[in-house]
Amino acid sequence: MDFNPDELPYVNPNEERRVALVTGGNSGIGWFTVLHLYLHGYVVYIGGRSFTRVSKCIKEIEEEANKRRSAVIEEDLNQRFLGELRFVEIDLLSLKSVEEAAIVMNATEPRIDLLILNAGVMALPYGLTKDNFEIQFQTNYISHFLLTQRILPLIQGRIIFVSSVGHHFEVTPFDRSWTFNYKPNIIFTWFRYAMAKTSGIQYMKLLSLKHPEIHSYSVHPGFVMNTNLFSYWTRLPIFGVFFWLFFQVFGYFFGCSNEEGSYATLKCALSPETLLEENGSYFKFGGKISQPSRVASNINYAASNWVWTVRELRNRGFEDLS
Repeated sequence: MDFNPDELPYVNPNEERRVALVTGGNSGIGWFTVLHLYLHGYVVYIGGRSFTRVSKCIKEIEEEANKRRSAVIEEDLNQRFLGELRFVEIDLLSLKSVEEAAIVMNATEPRIDLLILNAGVMALPYGLTKDNFEIQFQTNYISHFLLTQRILPLIQGRIIFVSSVGHHFEVTPFDRSWTFNYKPNIIFTWFRYAMAKTSGIQYMKLLSLKHPEIHSYSVHPGFVMNTNLFSYWTRLPIFGVFFWLFFQVFGYFFGCSNEEGSYATLKCALSPETLLEENGSYFKFGGKISQPSRVASNINYAASNWVWTVRELRNRGFEDLS
C-alpha cells in the first residue's frame, strides 16, 4: 500500500486548535483513527459507552504514540505535535444517550473540525433497541444521523461515515420500515446491514448538497477481519469454530489490518481539500475514489430516506432535525 498517514498535514495546537469527534474510537479501526489524529495534533473526543474502557484506550493510545514518536528524527518531531484525548459518553443503542452527548459537545466546544461516524455493528441476529429500531439500523445509521444533525452548527470541517462494501446487498431500494425478521438469520442479517450502510452513504450525499461548506464523505475501509464485528459469529456453539476458520482464511488472502482499515478515513479527514474528490464522494480501501451502488447513488432514494428518518425520529420526540 502506497498510503502513509505520516505524510498528511500536521496541526500545531499551540497555533491552531483542531477538534475531532470519533464514535467507536476505543477499538478496531476507530482506535487507529484516533491514534493518528492524536499524532497529528488534534483534540480527539472518543465516543463510547464505558468510561473505564475508553480510559484504558486513552492510556494505550498515548503509550503507542510516544513509542512511535521515539522512532522519529528530532527534525521531524519539531514539526509534529501531540493533541489531546478526551471521553464523551454515547451509547448508540439509546437515542436519549445520543441526544445527551450532543448537548455535551454543544456546551463544551465552539467548533468541531472532524466528525467521524465510525462505530458500527454487523451481521447480528434480529433485535430491536429500546427506541424500537432494528439494532444494526440504529447503531450504524439512525443514531449517527441524530448526532450529526444535533451538532451540525458546530461542524466547520468534514464529516466521514464509515460504510462498507456490504451496502451492495441492497440490490433494490428497500422500504425503510422493513425489518427482514426472517430465517435463516445468516442471510437476512446482511439485508439489514446493507440497508443501514446504504442509508449512511445517502445521508452523506444529501449533506454535501444541503451544506456544501461541510465536506461529507463515505468510506469503505476494506475487509478488516480481526475486529469485534465478527464476535457474534465466532462465539456460536460448534459453528463458531468454522466461522473463525473461514474469517482467518478469508482475511489472509483478502483482508487488511485495523490500521490499514483506518487509512481511507484518515485520507478523507486530513488531506488538503485540493487532493480530495468532489464533496459527497465514496472512497474504498486505502482512500481511493470509488462508486457506490446504484441504490446508494440515487439522489431520489436518498431524499426519501432523509424524509423517512426525520419523520420516525419526530415520532419518537426528536424535533427540529430537517
